[in-house]
Amino acid sequence: MPKVLISDKMSPRAEEIFKERGVEVDVITGLSPEELKAKIGEYDGLAIRSSTKATADIIASANNLKVIGRAGIGVDNVDIHAATAAGIVVMNTPFGNAITTAEHAIAMMMAVARDIPAANASSHAGKWEKTRFMGVELMGKTLGLIGCGNIGSVVADRAQGLKMKVIAFDPYLSSERAVDLGVEKVELDELFSRIDFLTLHTPLTDATRNIVNADAIGKMKKGVRIINCARGGLVDEAALKDALDSGHVAGAALDVFENEPATDNALFGMENVVCTPHLGASTSEAQENVAIQIAEQISDYLLTGAVENALNMPSVTAEEAPRLKPYLKLAEQMGSFAGQLTQSGIKSVTIEYEGQCAELNTKPITSVVLAGLLTPLLESVNMVSAPVVAKVRDIDITEIKHERAGA
Repeated sequence: MPKVLISDKMSPRAEEIFKERGVEVDVITGLSPEELKAKIGEYDGLAIRSSTKATADIIASANNLKVIGRAGIGVDNVDIHAATAAGIVVMNTPFGNAITTAEHAIAMMMAVARDIPAANASSHAGKWEKTRFMGVELMGKTLGLIGCGNIGSVVADRAQGLKMKVIAFDPYLSSERAVDLGVEKVELDELFSRIDFLTLHTPLTDATRNIVNADAIGKMKKGVRIINCARGGLVDEAALKDALDSGHVAGAALDVFENEPATDNALFGMENVVCTPHLGASTSEAQENVAIQIAEQISDYLLTGAVENALNMPSVTAEEAPRLKPYLKLAEQMGSFAGQLTQSGIKSVTIEYEGQCAELNTKPITSVVLAGLLTPLLESVNMVSAPVVAKVRDIDITEIKHERAGA
């Protein structure tokens, strides 16, 4: 029986689902890195939220670990490269909290547009400062989105309902998708120059770190308002504070910070800054959704081989898994046979599919062929790590599918 550790607080439904599916589960939260490192070797699966850090050091001790499941979308607390090298599938739940996070971004935008937190505090203090809090309307304003994926697209839809003009920068947004969403796709500098409001919905990567910095803010119109409910580190907090102090930025609303938990920050105490403690996904509906989804995904993978929302290997649905199983076994044997016959370095691999298997999802089969091929040479390679190992070694991989006549 596979065994899973839930190391972060999440809905009790996750534990119930594991048990219902026949997966042994332990719920142990608040583990220090040293404690997690000592225990992780016992488990086939690890279910986490944002508190647990699945670092390379932790992964190196996870001798039996097959899957890490993040209940939520952000996986910057998981060393995906280390997991992939170790042959561990990394999953997330990209759709479970999209609505909740998008709604929070809209709420933060309204709060900063109308000075609601400051006006609320003033009213509770028994003051009646009606002329002090002069806000701005959202209707007719231009909202810029950095990132227009699952969450950004929901924000775009809600903003259009408020009669805002929406423009977006997203290298992965196709022109056709932009038309479907009713947004205008623009380059980043153009977005900065046109916006009245900016909201961010992109992961934190080397390319996006401090994407909103002093130079970017300098390209924005005076009076712009900036909302970040995505990831701390996307906005240069020092540069934002300087722009708020000067009045170039009229206001900011932040749900995420560069260092969390954020108990001390230079932006705290500024009247034109709205802050919340990373509440983007904090609704009862979202917490329930992501917990259920990650428990189902981890269980499916450990019990049937189905892979959903994986970040480092091809997806395999529960329906596809049993159909693929015999082909995967054959692919492993063929790859291993070829690997044992190989004497010199491999430069390229061509895999041809014909007949019924050509109509299936062949990416997992290709991954297994590569694993079998490379194992005799490198050892410790599986279907998760094999494609990355091949890429690092500049091995060219080609798939050819021959459709059946009349198909």
